[in-house]
Amino acid sequence: QVQLVESGGGLVQPGGSLRLSCAASGSIGSINAMGWYRQAPENERELVATITSGGITNYADSVMGRFTISRDNAKNTVYLQMNTLKPEDSGLYYCNAKGAFRNGAVTRLYNDWGQGTQVTVSS
Repeated sequence: QVQLVESGGGLVQPGGSLRLSCAASGSIGSINAMGWYRQAPENERELVATITSGGITNYADSVMGRFTISRDNAKNTVYLQMNTLKPEDSGLYYCNAKGAFRNGAVTRLYNDWGQGTQVTVSS
């Protein structure tokens, strides 16, 4: 299993910035994609941004131009730089990793989640 540990959440005023980090450890094997999702109270979990091992990124329309996802493959870590934050960006931000771990003749595909880090944008 892959362990994902998020950090960097907190309380920030509208217009402010935060940087989230997520480090992967454990039976990682080959991580194909990492990403960030968020969930506000009474809402479904939604995609924020993803990045592949080759650096291809994908963003939700609501964060395009304000958030930047990046990845350090050597450290198995993904980052989310969030600028010009809005109250509607508030929520629990989850890190996700998709990949494959090979153990002998057996390959396990995984789609694992972190515990989440809270982001609150409020004045």
